[in-house]
Amino acid sequence: MSLVYRLFCLFFVFNWHLWADSTSRDIVIYGGNSAAISAAVQATRIGKSVIVVSPDRRLGGLTSNGLGWTDSGKKEVVGGIAREFYHRVWRHYQSPEAWEWQEMSEYGNRGQGSPAVDGNRRTMWIFEPKVAEDIFESWVRENNLEIARDERLDRNEGVELDKGRILSITCLSGNRYEGKVFLDCTYEGDLMAAAGVSYFVGREGNRRYGETFNGVQTAHALKNQFSKGIDPFIVHGDPASGLIARISNKIPGTDGSMDTKMQAYNFRLCLTQVEENRVSFPKPEGYDSRHYELLLRSLKKGSRHVFDKFDPIPNAKTDTNNYGGFSTDNIGMNYGYPDGSYQERQKIIDEHKRYQQGYFYFLCNDPRVPEEVSLMMKKWGLAKDEFVDNENWPLQLYVREARRMMSDFVMTEHEVNGKRQSLKPIGMGSYKMDSRHVQRYVTKDEKGRSYVLNEGDFQVPVVDPYAISYDAIIPPLRECSNLLVPVCLSASHVAFGSLRMEPVFMILGQSAATAAALAVDEDIPVQGVDYAELSKRLLEDKQVLELTKDNRVTEGIGIFLSSLGGVVVDGEQLELEGEWFKSSSLRPFVGTSYYHDGNGGKGMRKIKFPFSAPAEGLHEIKVSYSAFGNRAGNIRYEIVHEEGIDKVLLDQRKPHLGSDVWSSLGTFSFQKGKSYHVTLSNENTEGYVVADAIQVIGLNP
Repeated sequence: MSLVYRLFCLFFVFNWHLWADSTSRDIVIYGGNSAAISAAVQATRIGKSVIVVSPDRRLGGLTSNGLGWTDSGKKEVVGGIAREFYHRVWRHYQSPEAWEWQEMSEYGNRGQGSPAVDGNRRTMWIFEPKVAEDIFESWVRENNLEIARDERLDRNEGVELDKGRILSITCLSGNRYEGKVFLDCTYEGDLMAAAGVSYFVGREGNRRYGETFNGVQTAHALKNQFSKGIDPFIVHGDPASGLIARISNKIPGTDGSMDTKMQAYNFRLCLTQVEENRVSFPKPEGYDSRHYELLLRSLKKGSRHVFDKFDPIPNAKTDTNNYGGFSTDNIGMNYGYPDGSYQERQKIIDEHKRYQQGYFYFLCNDPRVPEEVSLMMKKWGLAKDEFVDNENWPLQLYVREARRMMSDFVMTEHEVNGKRQSLKPIGMGSYKMDSRHVQRYVTKDEKGRSYVLNEGDFQVPVVDPYAISYDAIIPPLRECSNLLVPVCLSASHVAFGSLRMEPVFMILGQSAATAAALAVDEDIPVQGVDYAELSKRLLEDKQVLELTKDNRVTEGIGIFLSSLGGVVVDGEQLELEGEWFKSSSLRPFVGTSYYHDGNGGKGMRKIKFPFSAPAEGLHEIKVSYSAFGNRAGNIRYEIVHEEGIDKVLLDQRKPHLGSDVWSSLGTFSFQKGKSYHVTLSNENTEGYVVADAIQVIGLNP
């Protein structure tokens, strides 16, 4: 072998990656979930070359893998591409052809804390998995997105760095992807970790950030809990017999103390009772009924919790989630997932699938299960027309939390609960601070008897929407200068419990792509992006960065009724249909208060103003409301009069003409002393609908 040939071979060995399948783009997005696709759409619209390197086959992450009962909080904070997604959901279900297994009228309008359908905003928040997947795939087609599927990052040697800047990523396939800016949109934060960015796994202690709900939580773990008195031992009352399955033999730790354990994962299953579309729950390989002994003991104590989170989605299906002390959450079996190898993670995924399949098989088939439970559960099964390429089972495990970046700025419960403001907002959150249980342990009552409890669950309300800072999605400059992390962002365990919602991930994906494009244009680190320019572009693209508040007057008297002429219908005289909220926040108003619809329940709320005509003949009818920019612009009033019914639309965003409080609906004919009414509806409205008073003024001498 010649010296020249040997030198060539050595050169090839050390530089093989230069000849590997290499793709160069302005922006490289690693991940295939909702954040990744939202980011890719945004980058394409801005005019940047982009490729999505997806470890997944099915795009959309949890949004297209069973989480159809959207956790979003206040819908008004969801803007941009995320709102486009929920508009497309609405658009899909407007077609009668979309309702194969259920009539549209049978579905109702119940959603997660608010109606499933949001009136004139033309958004729908509850949907089937296959519908979500179709929407993501439609975005791929419409934007000509380049997607490399089933591409897993080489987490050991696949990130090429130069002075804190990622040059390329290489996948296990050998394919190499070069880029100017990279986005880690995975639930696990694999690219972030492989690039050497600092991160945390587990629960910080409360002392770390001065929080209340971080670390171990036994005192706050009141929900999804066992009733007191369920014995944990194989032989009741005998510790020597050992613990039954799925209970830890370790103490949970001191409340508020740090650990590295993870809140539980599960699969969000799509179930149905429609016989033609139902597949019976399979018996998993390796099934062992002893793993469900704790469930059996709970049922024998009278619990019937197993049906309590079959949340309805269209076409007579469900988004089935965990509920109760022993349910679909596989508590304590995921601690090694965030940092585990692909092989180790797959074992955890398989364990979760086996556990959850066994859970439903046990409830249907074990003769010890109370008969009314097993008979009812046998009516349910997997939806045959969902996940047809995976035996009707979701492809994505619900990884509620894995790694979280540790940047120079960390979102904590103080930002979420409004005690501190986040600078540089790139989106908003509003969902409650929420964690699932982390471990199951044995404790003792006041008489020394052992029983089992769960630890880790907390559910803390968020009063007002809060801003999410740009600083939370960028690593420290000293660690990496061209990476954005919109999913495993810099947040404490407590704050992440509110942030970890799919609409938020879509919002942050879009904002991250916008920042990446600006960094490419200026050839600067992502840490140097001009926030003024970033926020300007985000607002142009309909992201919501803040909610304006009225100048509130908490209480006080408005215009006295005694100062008004004609017949005035106000206050207790109004007949309310649906949920209305009394307020005195924005003057002027008639009497002591007015009502508003909370910008919710669209199409489900009406108010009737009944009256008797004070005279014979023509009367003018006026309505009062406090005009403001967040009001609805097309509110329908119906006036019942002697000649029929008239409908009038008013824009409550516009000031009244020549008056501080009254707008005219027109003149109508009435008979003296006869009863009539005016009705206001919030159907097909976008914005707050206000109902204050009406005034009926006779016009004939």
